[in-house]
Amino acid sequence: MAERLQKVMAQAGVASRRASEKMILDGKVKVNGKVVTQLGTKVTGNDAVEVNGKLIEQAETKEYFLFYKPRGVISAAKDNKGRKVVTDYFSDIPVRLYPVGRLDYDTSGLLIMTNDGKLANMLMHPRYKIEKTYVAKVKGIPTNDDLKHLRLGVKLDAKHKSAPAKAKILSSDKRSDTAIVSLTIHEGRYHQVKLMLEKVGHPVKKLKREKYGSLTLDGLTAGQFRPLSHNEIRNLEKLVEGKRF
Repeated sequence: MAERLQKVMAQAGVASRRASEKMILDGKVKVNGKVVTQLGTKVTGNDAVEVNGKLIEQAETKEYFLFYKPRGVISAAKDNKGRKVVTDYFSDIPVRLYPVGRLDYDTSGLLIMTNDGKLANMLMHPRYKIEKTYVAKVKGIPTNDDLKHLRLGVKLDAKHKSAPAKAKILSSDKRSDTAIVSLTIHEGRYHQVKLMLEKVGHPVKKLKREKYGSLTLDGLTAGQFRPLSHNEIRNLEKLVEGKRF
């Protein structure tokens, strides 16, 4: 992702952003061997930036992607069992990316991939209560009481109870005795969606995460990814506004 030249200079420790702007206007900065005096100039990590004849070392460009994780893929950078991992899909991206949180091996859906560790850690922190919507195919057809329990929170184990969730039936099939259920939560406990539905008597047969905050999988098929837009990144930042920015 391209960044304004003065921002790149500031991040590299050359000077403050305002002082960097003055250096650009004074003709003291070169990009790829050419003097640049336009403050709107943008550069990437592939550009050579010189200040007063000295090449600066750029901070790694922050990258953000929305990935549609297929089933049968590990949400990790590597796997000691040799199984396919999410980073295998990003081999052509020249920075090291990590998943924000995880999806189970047999769960598909929306996963954010980035090298912005600070933002990733904040997005995963439970205090921000970021909503994530899952669609599950379950055994049996949940009753109104089952949905009520999900909405109020269910006991996951001896110590933990889930926070209130948004739950609704999208469709049902009496012949196969299955239903498609939408569940929106803001927690991220291990196997949480599967546990919640199992606790109300409806084990998950298939699970997919369809939404994270305001992000959706629209336009993507399993295994595909796209870069997040500036507005989408800003919207993620706003979810943790006041704590970092």
